[in-house]
Amino acid sequence: MTIYKIARSWTIIATLALAASSAHANAGTAVSTDVTARNETIVKQAFKDWAERGGAFTRVVSPDVEWTVRGSGPYSRTYSGLDSFVNDASAPILSRLSTPLKPVVKKIWAVDDDVIVRFDASATTTTNDTYSNEYLWILTMKDGLVVKSEAFLDMGLYQDLVDGAPTRTN
Repeated sequence: MTIYKIARSWTIIATLALAASSAHANAGTAVSTDVTARNETIVKQAFKDWAERGGAFTRVVSPDVEWTVRGSGPYSRTYSGLDSFVNDASAPILSRLSTPLKPVVKKIWAVDDDVIVRFDASATTTTNDTYSNEYLWILTMKDGLVVKSEAFLDMGLYQDLVDGAPTRTN
C-alpha cells in the first residue's frame, strides 16, 4: 500500500471517528468544551515536549492503558498496561535508533475525551539510515491521562527496522 493510500485511509478514519463523536454529542450528550480543550492541550503539550526535548509521550499515559497497534505482524496486537507497551512495542524499535524519534504533528482533532493525532516521526537508525513513518493515534483520555489508544502506522516499515538494524550497544 502506498503512503498516499495509507494517509488517505487515516484521514478517512479520523473523519469517521469525529463524525461518530459529534453524532453522539448531538444525540443528547452535551459536549464539554472544557474537557475537549483540556485534553487537546495535554496531548499538544506532550507532543511538543517530545519533539523539542526528546521527552517520552508516556508521561501522559495511564499505567493501566490499553494500547492497540493495528495492522499485521508480531507487534500488531493489544498491549495491556504501559510497561507492556513500552517494553514489548516501543523498545524493539527505539533500541534500533541512534537518535530520538522526533514527531511532527500534522493535525489534532479532539471531542470530549477522544483525541486523534496525525503525525509523522523520523530518526536515524543504528545503521545510519533514516527511519520515517506516518502515524495516526486515536486516544481516549480520562482525568488527563491516555487510558486507551489505537495506533495506525506502516507496520512493514516498523518490521523492516526491527529485522534490519542491530540494537544500540549503549
